[in-house]
Amino acid sequence: MYKIGLTGGIASGKSTVSEWLAQKGAPIIDADVVAREVVAPGTAGLAELVSYFGDTILQADGTLDRPKLGAIIFNDEVKRKALNGILHRYIHERIDELALDLAKAGYGAAIYDIPLLIETNWYQEMDEVWLVSLEPAVQEARLKVRNGFTEEEAKARIASQMSLAEKKAYSQVIIDNNGTLEELMVQLEALWQAKGHLFAKEDS
Repeated sequence: MYKIGLTGGIASGKSTVSEWLAQKGAPIIDADVVAREVVAPGTAGLAELVSYFGDTILQADGTLDRPKLGAIIFNDEVKRKALNGILHRYIHERIDELALDLAKAGYGAAIYDIPLLIETNWYQEMDEVWLVSLEPAVQEARLKVRNGFTEEEAKARIASQMSLAEKKAYSQVIIDNNGTLEELMVQLEALWQAKGHLFAKEDS
């Protein structure tokens, strides 16, 4: 099955693009959804996190207390790497399972919606990388509107990520989201005209 990695940065519009592609019929494997799934109550992923961090990371109902875990790893590089190592393994296994299910169902291609596609070297497993990109000033302005951040907060969030300019070097398709929603839709329609055939489902 042909693998297309979709990535971007904070407030880049990746979710909008992913939703549009899903409406067109492209199967989407969403890493954020999988990340929540693999630490649900009763999973091996959650059990391993509790084994490493202790049961203080659990809420009263047995679900993961994300803010508490975030606070633990915030200033602790060793624990942050341990967390990422645990999660990445389970996320990878689950995404491989989902991809296999799609291949068995006859899909010719799938979109891997992965925020840290390049940072985690997952791009190396893709046949193509699609990047939703925009200029830092536009990204900052949208982040301030969307999240109510100050200029300093917005700049800090953007600076904490790999820059979209750097990500372009790893990408085969650049989706320019500097303009209006309508301009984005025109680009996506053209992209679908060129690539939509990849997602055709074969009758099994």
